[in-house]
Amino acid sequence: MRVPIIVLLCFLGSACGRVGEEAVQSCGPAATDEALAYADQVAHLIRGEELRAVIAELASDDYEGRAPGTAGDVRAREWIAARLAEANIAPGADQGYQQPFELVSVTTELPAVWPFSTGASIAPGTEFVANVGNQSSLASLAGAELVFVGYGIQAPEYEWDDYKSQDVSGKVLVMLNNDPEWDPGLFAGARRLYYGRWTYKYEMAARLGAAGAIIIHTTPSAGYPWQVVETSWTGPQYEIPAEGEPRLEVAAWITEPAARALLASAGHELDALVQAARSRDFAPVPLGISTSLELKAGLERVETANVLGVLPGCDENLKNEAVVVTAHHDHLGKGVAASEGEDVIYNGAFDNATGVAAVLSLAKAVAGLPSPPRRSIVFALVGAEEQGLLGSAYYARHPTFHPGRIAANVNFDGVSIWGEARDMIFVGLGKSSLDRIAADVASYVGRTLRGDQFPDQGYYYRSDQFSFAKIGVPGIYLDGGVEIIDKPDGWGRMRINAYITRDYHQPSDELADDWVFDGMVSDTRFGLLTTYLIAQADEMQSWNPGDEFAAARTQALAELESLQSSGFAP
Repeated sequence: MRVPIIVLLCFLGSACGRVGEEAVQSCGPAATDEALAYADQVAHLIRGEELRAVIAELASDDYEGRAPGTAGDVRAREWIAARLAEANIAPGADQGYQQPFELVSVTTELPAVWPFSTGASIAPGTEFVANVGNQSSLASLAGAELVFVGYGIQAPEYEWDDYKSQDVSGKVLVMLNNDPEWDPGLFAGARRLYYGRWTYKYEMAARLGAAGAIIIHTTPSAGYPWQVVETSWTGPQYEIPAEGEPRLEVAAWITEPAARALLASAGHELDALVQAARSRDFAPVPLGISTSLELKAGLERVETANVLGVLPGCDENLKNEAVVVTAHHDHLGKGVAASEGEDVIYNGAFDNATGVAAVLSLAKAVAGLPSPPRRSIVFALVGAEEQGLLGSAYYARHPTFHPGRIAANVNFDGVSIWGEARDMIFVGLGKSSLDRIAADVASYVGRTLRGDQFPDQGYYYRSDQFSFAKIGVPGIYLDGGVEIIDKPDGWGRMRINAYITRDYHQPSDELADDWVFDGMVSDTRFGLLTTYLIAQADEMQSWNPGDEFAAARTQALAELESLQSSGFAP
């Protein structure tokens, strides 16, 4: 971890002059009711037409889908930085608004078929996708044996180990997606934990020395249809450069029908294997199948950046702590046209030009307060989220405030385009002291606070708040509402499901005439009030006892205390 930047206490003479000495001394109210009313006085600065204008800009074809390292990515970052400056938000990185970082771009060439020793084969795209996992130009499997490893999980706190100390080095591991969800007494029941994420499964397989891993896709276990996997894994895949950690040769997904056929070619039934995997007593099953495969890849070093702004706090005791407000600015770029006139630009209007718009509006509003908040607020428009939360992961490795000084993360990833809602979905409800903050805001604005409506899909681990959670920072992901005012019951959920099925990670995710912005205004206001309460609170936010990330918070605070006792106060 590098030394945090020196936080500017004043930015732009006009901003300092506007605040004035008396206002800086006050730092705004800390008591909940007064703080909410104080922050709400600038909520009128959040305007639907301005939100729409940001989305129209970033989701236009001119930005070509904002893939990392592209001209559209550079243009988006520069445009966002200019908007932060216009809002009198200070540069938040070492040398301006951008925190640059490098990615390795890996473009895998899939073979015409993937053959197996039983005579079975699977077709690229329609039946499998795969990537070179070793960040080199060639990945090779030579007669590698396939082993079914159930869910591919080692979780001692749940007394669960799918590997049972068996040596899987050099093997290709076939595994189920998700984690054991059928029993509330196992793991978290229907609520997915990180053990159920595909990234965890590849990481664990690599740590155990496997040569490859194949995850069996189903729509219920993934939370999205096969077309999302195919789209997301086609074209360049971006990674933070390896730093000596173990890596797979081949990382792959396979469709459920193709998996059934492959297993049947060796006399196995997928349903029987799934049933066996539902027991703590499960042990890896050699499948009697081997495979040889060579994958070639084009490698490229890609430069991208997070865009960081900071509004310095004014409380002498708290200004070196921060609230980090995030949204990712990247999307999937351009595909390859299969026919003349085909739309191949993945504009990413909802995902996540809406989130960028919300953060920029929130920044403008909070900068317009009569006096700054007690804690500093970092506005982090992060890159490379679509490739595995890489921008926020880089920030977490190189934070501008020590993790023990980051009070919380407030994240926006897809902000309501369907209208104002009676409820607010808080992904992460039940995990931390942020529950109380969000409940106070919900009561103030007259909305019902709800937890994740799709807990089985693991949304907490699929957006940037997860990168902060891994370094111990409690996070709140505000996901709008489903009870849309003046719409029949179930209408909001129907629209969300339609978006996931039809538009998520597709070229059709574009700004449309039927988008409604009063809900986005309402949700951004909710984020403004939430951020301000966190910034004004006397105490740092904390995880609930026993939460999976509580130990990381304890470690961060202990590290901070050690640094301070040695005379270094980051």
